[in-house]
Amino acid sequence: MSFWDFTRSPASARLLTDFGHERGVSHATLLAGTGLTGAQLDDPNVEVTAEQELRLTDNLLRSLGCPAGLGFEVGLRYHFSAYGVWGYGLISSATARDALALALRFLPLTYAFTVITYREEPDAGVVNFDAPELPDALSRFCVERDMAAAAILLQETAGVDFALSRFTLQATRATSARHASLPVLRIGGVEPEYGARSNTLAFARAYLNRPLPHANPITVSMCEQMCSRLLDARRARVGTSTMVRHYLNATWGGGPLSLEEVARMMNTSARTLKRRLQEGGTTFRTLVNEARSAMAETLLSDEHLTLTEIAERLGYSDLSSFSQAFKRWYGVAPQVYRAEMARGRKEEN
Repeated sequence: MSFWDFTRSPASARLLTDFGHERGVSHATLLAGTGLTGAQLDDPNVEVTAEQELRLTDNLLRSLGCPAGLGFEVGLRYHFSAYGVWGYGLISSATARDALALALRFLPLTYAFTVITYREEPDAGVVNFDAPELPDALSRFCVERDMAAAAILLQETAGVDFALSRFTLQATRATSARHASLPVLRIGGVEPEYGARSNTLAFARAYLNRPLPHANPITVSMCEQMCSRLLDARRARVGTSTMVRHYLNATWGGGPLSLEEVARMMNTSARTLKRRLQEGGTTFRTLVNEARSAMAETLLSDEHLTLTEIAERLGYSDLSSFSQAFKRWYGVAPQVYRAEMARGRKEEN
């Protein structure tokens, strides 16, 4: 599960439609198969599903020939005002760090299709974007759009002089003749490093301590309350255990969350969260193990990571503890499982 299983406002679909229309693609073509009408895109009470927005995005890509880099062009249009109360909460925060904390806390209210995580290095803050499991062109577009949109938000909160220190992409650089004449891509003031191990935006941590020019404690408090109510309404629809899975699956970049941390994100107490999960027939430990097992399989597919590094990312104190847990989940040791994955890939090729 990921945050994009939630419904979202029609603002993002409107941005995509306007972008395509400017390039000569008709609204009828863009909205084909989505079940949406132009009037609905202007109705703030309409809820758009992830499937509808993805179908619209796929229509846009196919109509324009699936060019690499299109997601960056679209993402640069996602200013804070496109996100409603979530966006206004960011610019009303006291500091850029407070804005980032609010952003991460209410990520389900964004339009992201990637799994976004944040970690801190000695001198840098790093935002990571894990690609969604979608067809290649669509997945690449989602990564590009989410990264460009995040860079815009960072600039709008940290200040006009904000610049990235690093911009990495797992995708390879497009080398076809049709791309040769395109201008060099720069997001946040830097060019991307292609073929990297992960999709990341890095910036100096000093930006996080900046006071924001439009800080307003009343406004940010109001926005937080409204965001909380929106999340509560969604939690009522999808269930507490699903909400917890969303948070767990999106935070492994910095290690697993505790029960208390998830409860705080969901604006409830640890005791209440524990009780709600029990009423739903599960426990927090069970959900953590589910998330760990799924992430372990994903990390094992990255041949650059050692088993010790994977154990650390999953929050285990040592490799032995991770290996024992992995055997309980999959019946074999992680090194055996990785070898079987590698053998399977060779046979496919």
